[in-house]
Amino acid sequence: MRFRARDTIAATLLLGVLGLAGCVTAPETGRRQLVLIDSAEEARLGFQAFEELKRERPRARDRAEWKRLQEVGQRVAAVVKLPHAQWEFVLFESDEPNAFALPGGKIGVHTGILPLTRNDAGLATVIAHEIAHATARHGAERMSQGLLVEIGGAALSAALGGQSAVGRELAMQAYGLGTQVGVMLPYSRTQELEADRIGLLYMARAGYDPTEAVAFWRRFQAYSRRHGERTTEFLSTHPLDDTRLAQIERLLPQARAEYARARR
Repeated sequence: MRFRARDTIAATLLLGVLGLAGCVTAPETGRRQLVLIDSAEEARLGFQAFEELKRERPRARDRAEWKRLQEVGQRVAAVVKLPHAQWEFVLFESDEPNAFALPGGKIGVHTGILPLTRNDAGLATVIAHEIAHATARHGAERMSQGLLVEIGGAALSAALGGQSAVGRELAMQAYGLGTQVGVMLPYSRTQELEADRIGLLYMARAGYDPTEAVAFWRRFQAYSRRHGERTTEFLSTHPLDDTRLAQIERLLPQARAEYARARR
């Protein structure tokens, strides 16, 4: 029992040390983050993952849409700073209305989202949101959180060494559910809302009308409702559309001011 107790204490101390060593600040929002991965290593992992995706997924053949993605993407990327970035914007052939970002400035957009973007400003809404994920280092933050959850699970397993097998299993299941619903999901929603907030400023600084972000998210909300994609926010990785729309509308005065400066 003494050995297991020492293991638990050591793991707890390690969590504290990692927390102190890995604190960074998100751009624009000033939110404190726990990031335990070096930015160069984070970018390397993003480059590698994106190359694999390009080998596995079909790319769109529409040259006009591909060109438009490059123009809008590079215009938004020009107003941000991201260490080790090698900006790349790829249009993937997929009916799913989605887009994603990988560390190092790798942005993927599905053709299925283009009918909802409708215009350059709508596309800028999507791209700026994904670029914000990259500049805020949300990928590294999620990996760091996963590492801490694993360390916490190991500490709990050590502390439960004297329990029955059934008791240990129930406790570990409860821990897994608790960390998923109480830690990982809320952080994911926090990151999505943060990307909305930062992205709104980025698109405005790039000279795209931020009011189009409201129009885009309303179209996306209508699409989700038509397709029955409604869930409880508590159990969702993304905030409800009403939540993100309310935030964007609150931030519009600041974004409009940025847009006005960009157009001078």
